[in-house]
Amino acid sequence: MYNFFATDIEYLKGVGPAKALLFRKEINIHCFGDLLNYFPFRYIDRSNYLKISQIREDQNYIVLKGRILKVEEKGYARNKRLTAILKDDTGEIELTWFSGIHWIANKVIPGAWLSVFGKPTRYKHTFNLTHPEIEIWDPNTPPSIQEKGLQPIYPTTEKMKNKGLSPKILSLITFHLITQAKGSIPEFLPRNIIERYQLLSREEAYVQIHHPLSIRHMECARQRLKFDELFLLQICILRAKRRIHKHIGLNFHCVGENFLYFFHHNLSFELTTAQKRVIKEIRADTKTGFQMNRLLQGDVGSGKTIVALMSMLLAIDNGFQTCLMAPTEILAKQHFVNFQKFLSKMNLNIALLTGSTPKKERTILLEALSQGKIQLLIGTHALIEDSVIFQNLGLVVIDEQHRFGVAQRALLWAKNSIAPHILVMTATPIPRTLGMTLYGDLDLSVIDELPPNRKSIKTIHFTDHSRLKVFAFLKSEIKQGRQIYVVYPLINESEKLDLKDLMDGYDSITRAFPLPEYAVSIVHGQMKAEAKNYEMQRFLKGETQIMVSTTVIEVGVDVPNASVMLIENSERFGLAQLHQLRGRVGRGSAQSYCILMTSDHLNPDAKERISTMVSTCDGFKIAEADLKLRGPGNLQGTQQSGMLELKIADLVEDEPIVNAARFSAMEILQEDPDLVLEKNLPLAWEMKQSRQDSFWAEIS
Repeated sequence: MYNFFATDIEYLKGVGPAKALLFRKEINIHCFGDLLNYFPFRYIDRSNYLKISQIREDQNYIVLKGRILKVEEKGYARNKRLTAILKDDTGEIELTWFSGIHWIANKVIPGAWLSVFGKPTRYKHTFNLTHPEIEIWDPNTPPSIQEKGLQPIYPTTEKMKNKGLSPKILSLITFHLITQAKGSIPEFLPRNIIERYQLLSREEAYVQIHHPLSIRHMECARQRLKFDELFLLQICILRAKRRIHKHIGLNFHCVGENFLYFFHHNLSFELTTAQKRVIKEIRADTKTGFQMNRLLQGDVGSGKTIVALMSMLLAIDNGFQTCLMAPTEILAKQHFVNFQKFLSKMNLNIALLTGSTPKKERTILLEALSQGKIQLLIGTHALIEDSVIFQNLGLVVIDEQHRFGVAQRALLWAKNSIAPHILVMTATPIPRTLGMTLYGDLDLSVIDELPPNRKSIKTIHFTDHSRLKVFAFLKSEIKQGRQIYVVYPLINESEKLDLKDLMDGYDSITRAFPLPEYAVSIVHGQMKAEAKNYEMQRFLKGETQIMVSTTVIEVGVDVPNASVMLIENSERFGLAQLHQLRGRVGRGSAQSYCILMTSDHLNPDAKERISTMVSTCDGFKIAEADLKLRGPGNLQGTQQSGMLELKIADLVEDEPIVNAARFSAMEILQEDPDLVLEKNLPLAWEMKQSRQDSFWAEIS
């Protein structure tokens, strides 16, 4: 089947070699299909022009028509600006540009008739427009067909504008594409789905998204194209899940002596109902003969580690080795220490492998591992190195899995002739809609309750003016034998500045909490590993009462005696990170507190984040709020970012469409999992063209 949309963008009317190079370099458009899916980010209602006398302060963007009276260049060098006076039959308004002056000056000349689009601002009781978009307008010529309805405005760059690819020209070029494409846009959705959800045809949706006749036409087009994008994505996810579930796996046929001994003798507390449920789900998966791929999701302190450990004992009881990969050396060491404590009096060989493991010790460890003498290995990225060879790897546990890329995880999966079972864990609760998309290829287990001895952490917001009050509270906690975390932000873009903030804060703390009555530790990412470990050990042993730290403390330090988490400049942290930091306390039986220190003046987003933290400790509610504030692209870092680059759909706003798309995808695949029926061949072809399947094939 000929793919019209694979045609190089150079051959579209109005483009040519020079503009094609700009398309490729500036906005990553290479072919007709790329441009077809390059959607406007707003529209100008050409039929709704205002008179200058009708401008009000509460208006957003407006369109004016008029004649240029005067043009003037002011200032020098960086302060240079271009001003013009636009006049209609009701008044005058000043237009100002600070960049692109040379290009603007060629069009904005005295006597020129223009239509201008921009946001009005008031200065000294007079309205003006800064950097308005402009078009030449002839008052004697009736509007053309193209000028009716809504004018699309496309994202562009300064370089494109300077080279003649303004939003107006982009609109004309896409108009040529839409005109040429009519009759070439295939329909891939089955007729019953189109009718069920009353969707536009695919071709009409593309026409109306680029050149809509009205707002209603544009909204119907967006609805159809969002459905298409989410539907194709769900088809990919569900097919990947089906491929994974067909992988031949290892059979953990028995619950053996190590699992039972640990459960009856080493477990000093009662498992929660949620923990028991998840262990049963993992047990059921590992005896099917197919590979398990399960995501274990649970809030901070919900007991995921015990579930992982008991799953690893299940692997050992069935004659297999097992490993746990953690994102940081601190967390790997913490797991190792905890596992040694949990498995005391059991005849098991546990080892730790990190980047700082000495060469001699590493050589001995790797030899023992390849001979099957090490049953349980804990480590960092060092586990995926080629030199790490297991004799019989049966279960891989990946902690804080969103910190590892697909390729890194795949290297671990390949360390056995038959793929080992996979259990990935995250302490970052993921909203259901995002979870279906991020992890739709995995089976999901959720630990949705905390151990009964855990008290809810009280979260309090203070500004800098209350610092003495806060310090008095910290001293009262220390008098009761408690320990304190004080965390400062350290952000890569300004490490020197932030490190100074940390050291200034450390000086402030040591002055307020002087020796010999108080002892203070400090930890940050610029310290050598030995120094960092020394300071952490002092705090763990109770030799210091206060730990001043950057976010290296976010994971890996478990101190039940720590009762207060004080987060400085907390407005600079995201919700997920604040929640993770808060989870460092509340691990003992005493009441714990999280104190959020901020400046006196917060922007609206920061206010909402702080308010959310104070109002709830529910990680799932926090994740929902975080998703609304930041969007899905930022929640998981770069992990699976290729899949999340949605062009028009929004996983927050479009949850009903996500659900409808998933239901429709499941319906089709249940009848025709390989998309071989004649009615589904257009869908199979579209899947091949979109190449989304290849991403999910990498994961599986």
